[in-house]
Amino acid sequence: MDKFGKSQPVTRREDTRFLTGAGGYVDDTAPKGALASYVLRSSVAHGDITTLDVSDADDMPGVHLILTADRLIEADIDLAMDATLVTNQDGTRGAAPVRPMLATRRVRHVGEAIAMVFADTLDQAKDAAEAIELDIEDLDVHVGLTLGGPKIHPEAPNNQAFDFGLGDGAATDAALADAAHVIALDVPDQRVTINSMEPRGCWADMENGRLHVCFTGQGVWGLKTKMAQKFGMDPEQIRTTNPDIGGGFGMKAMVYPEYLLAGFAARKRNRPVRWMSDRTEAMLTDHGGRDLTTKATMGFDGDHKLIAYKIETIANMGAYNSQYAQPIQTELFSKVFTGCYDIPAAFMQTTGIFTNTNVVDAYRGAGRPEAIYIIERAMDHAARELGVDGFDLRRKNFIQPDQFPYALPTGDSYDCGDFDRILSRVEVEADIAGFAARKAASAAQGKLRGLGLGYYIESILGAPVEHARVAFNEDGTVTVYVGTQSNGQGHETVYAQYLSDMTGVAADLITVVQGDSDQIPVGGGTGGSRSVTMQGTAILKTAETVMENFRTFLASDEDVDAQIVTFDGEVFRIDGSN
Repeated sequence: MDKFGKSQPVTRREDTRFLTGAGGYVDDTAPKGALASYVLRSSVAHGDITTLDVSDADDMPGVHLILTADRLIEADIDLAMDATLVTNQDGTRGAAPVRPMLATRRVRHVGEAIAMVFADTLDQAKDAAEAIELDIEDLDVHVGLTLGGPKIHPEAPNNQAFDFGLGDGAATDAALADAAHVIALDVPDQRVTINSMEPRGCWADMENGRLHVCFTGQGVWGLKTKMAQKFGMDPEQIRTTNPDIGGGFGMKAMVYPEYLLAGFAARKRNRPVRWMSDRTEAMLTDHGGRDLTTKATMGFDGDHKLIAYKIETIANMGAYNSQYAQPIQTELFSKVFTGCYDIPAAFMQTTGIFTNTNVVDAYRGAGRPEAIYIIERAMDHAARELGVDGFDLRRKNFIQPDQFPYALPTGDSYDCGDFDRILSRVEVEADIAGFAARKAASAAQGKLRGLGLGYYIESILGAPVEHARVAFNEDGTVTVYVGTQSNGQGHETVYAQYLSDMTGVAADLITVVQGDSDQIPVGGGTGGSRSVTMQGTAILKTAETVMENFRTFLASDEDVDAQIVTFDGEVFRIDGSN
């Protein structure tokens, strides 16, 4: 559009309430009189629980309930948290040790939950936790990115979570054997602590016989489904909501034990309860990201054309499989593991391991950034080893426009692309030709200046379907109900502006409703870079249906053919009428 058209920059509508302290986050919205809760966690990385006695703590002032694994089992609650498994190279499934909501007889990482205390005040809950008699006999720990070491789970010999492979290993090895140049590089990718501005938290309450759980999440339906399964409830008797969310980045997309435990406690005591993580607790228990190391090997012919690419990765799962951990450095990684390059033979092999550390799961791209980081580091390294320009080496090896649709070695495909066009534009915009002079000028001032290049291709993931509902209200306002959940990205502004551009309704008359399972029956939540792509398309399709219905209504009301009813972006018109 030209500068006076649609899709112009606008001020984010939600920022005023955030910046003035008027946001409604989970800890702002808990019901009055809610019981406070505190989680007793392991202070050792690996050990057998020899004593766990809560009898004295039960009698502490203000204490209403203490949950332990044994008490949940007595209540016929399945302790196992969800885990998604990948398929090993031999056709078997990845290891599936149980990750319990609360530790049973053994703890496997610092911060693992052992008991959860509910009391009138947080101080009383903490005092009661200190009164719990807990003894843990230390066991040897395994924390390195290697197979072997002290056994963590009997279900995982050698502490192996999975052995994943994709591509043609034999063809890749043969091509490497014939290559004129074989260049290898070890690429570490350290664990990341996610540290969202707002830590995790939740509250739960019984409302007219229904369980309502409000939590810091990236969508409401996964927890609703899981609560119904765990508690044997009709899903219609459960409401889940997300209020304003202060950052998530994948970490808040998962179901965590505390949310399930809070829901159980609210039902058992028939009164509201609340839990809020502190920063130390968050760093110990929010799942981490990345944590892998890879050997990347590239084979080039005499003309520096890539003929083979092989990676061998060890990926840390932590002490257990988290909800979606196994697929991240395997199935998700594979979507873009050869990047933008035409490579005839490629193979990826990933070994997942368990260690006595907190679990990992989705974070900022989940597997795809790791894949691109590895191949781009390898391309830079190869350019230096071959003594050629990194831009030129990439150009020589790009998938060319006439090769699309392009079948990847993994079985996926790219439908289109013009990678050199983008790289050439970058050269101009970044003034690569003038870099040497800028570097020399910096050096003259005693400063270092470097130049880095990373060529990224994205694979949008997450739930493959999305929901949107648009309501035109009698007062002239419009409400759009969406299945995604903003974590601070500005969805309220984006979706309102998007609908405004399509319908001509002023954006300030449009309200966006999200994060409420009672108002939105289905949705995919936010994750995998899917929100605007999937939700925007759903809103577009819904708006098209709405506008067609308006056209049909007006044609009937005016007794004209619907084909002559037009819409100019703001107003419906009937040719020849007033």
